[in-house]
Amino acid sequence: MKLATNEKKLVEKALLAEITNPPSGQKHYIVSAITGEPLILPGMGGINYTHRVGDNCIDIVGDHVEPGVSVSNFNDSIGRDAGKFGLTVFSCIGNEATVATGEAKGKKGVVTGKHGGIEHVILDFQPEVRDKLVVGDKVQIRAIGAGLAFTSFEGVKLMNLSPRLLKAMSPQVTGKSIEVGVTHIVPAAVMASGIGKDSAHTGDYDIQLFDPVIVKKYGLDTLRFGDIVAIINADTTFGRTYLTGAVTIAVVVHGVCHTAGHGPGATSLMTSAKGLIKPVIRKDANLAHLLKLVKPKAR
Repeated sequence: MKLATNEKKLVEKALLAEITNPPSGQKHYIVSAITGEPLILPGMGGINYTHRVGDNCIDIVGDHVEPGVSVSNFNDSIGRDAGKFGLTVFSCIGNEATVATGEAKGKKGVVTGKHGGIEHVILDFQPEVRDKLVVGDKVQIRAIGAGLAFTSFEGVKLMNLSPRLLKAMSPQVTGKSIEVGVTHIVPAAVMASGIGKDSAHTGDYDIQLFDPVIVKKYGLDTLRFGDIVAIINADTTFGRTYLTGAVTIAVVVHGVCHTAGHGPGATSLMTSAKGLIKPVIRKDANLAHLLKLVKPKAR
């Protein structure tokens, strides 16, 4: 059964963003939740020359690392960071991004993540384009996907998801459920930072990896940037909550973390409080493959 949507009724709008400079806290240090050791490591923001979607996001020397290119909106002319949150709410995974200034002007990339707290949107560009970018270059995103919904199936809510990516994921109706390909199953018990927010239409929440038993059982040490994962007993319909039987499909948007309550970040793509999503393990359920960006590397 084909899953019909309201795609033809969606509104597409332009969002302007700027490539960020990597930030650092006043104390510069982060503290390891395992050893208590103070660490100084590269993390969020800027242009990442070493990691893209498809790369392992665990076995790296970094903290909260964002793959590819990180952008934000620094125009507060409408007040209270409204422009910044407009960027992170309305950008959807799979949206087209076009460089608007600088040497790479006119070159195109794609939205691959949304990182809460720092309020970054994460983009992927081919290496030859990325290498021409500089911090401060502006990028315009063709935002479409907010309000996307199934019209032929009830009980599953879509969010942060472009029509392009939904088609690439190709969910199928099987009985009373929707079958979705994922690389990993993640128990909601390890979901942390970002939990409790009253909306999952922006940002992400983190998969803690401090329990070696859970990490081994679910193979979480093989997570990659861009992996599509299923979070079991997690409902993100009206925020991020624990709910027995619920299922949330999310995409891994940033890398491993060393501080308590943090870990690889996952942005929600679809959720069912009634558990009407059936995850099926597929090794190629990664943005690199789905959006034809780069062949995913072995996990």
